[in-house]
Amino acid sequence: MQKNLKNDTSDKIMLAAIDLMAEKGYNGVTTQEIAEKAGYSEKTLFRHFKNKLSLLESAFKRFHYAEEMKILFENRIQWELYSDLLMISRRYHDIMYQNRKLIMISSKDGGKFPGFREQTHQHPQQLKVLLTDYFQQMMLKEKMIQTDAEAMALAFIYMNFGAAMGRMNEDPMLQNMSFDRFIEGNVQLFTRALMS
Repeated sequence: MQKNLKNDTSDKIMLAAIDLMAEKGYNGVTTQEIAEKAGYSEKTLFRHFKNKLSLLESAFKRFHYAEEMKILFENRIQWELYSDLLMISRRYHDIMYQNRKLIMISSKDGGKFPGFREQTHQHPQQLKVLLTDYFQQMMLKEKMIQTDAEAMALAFIYMNFGAAMGRMNEDPMLQNMSFDRFIEGNVQLFTRALMS
């Protein structure tokens, strides 16, 4: 019970930090402001996090997609190319959109902190490994053409990352089409190329 309470407090502090940093930037927010927005004292914040940077790093570890994608690959893959890639793509976009504030913080302020950018790249690196292994298995099962599995994993990630960034930035080109229809079309095209 005590551990859940600790996690709940930490999560509230991290969510308050994400909201404030997305609005004002990393340097535009104090730990006092973060604590107050979360409904705690600054002393409580420092019991959970060493400093503001460790708070931001913890938020990335807690709320990004690496663990959730790992579970998806372990438990939900059906070994049918189109349906698997569509499921992966939809979940990726759901997570990216939920975490849009965190991603914007990383884009805007991430380069200011030594090692932070590298930490944020762990999530896409893990997704690349999962997708590469998936494509290799699909080739072994003779369910897709023989190709460079790692190159296909990168192409799939960047196709989805570009679309996710366009959606976050409210790109006008995406306004006249439902985002799910857009994802379906991308996955259909990608699947067709890997099955011909």
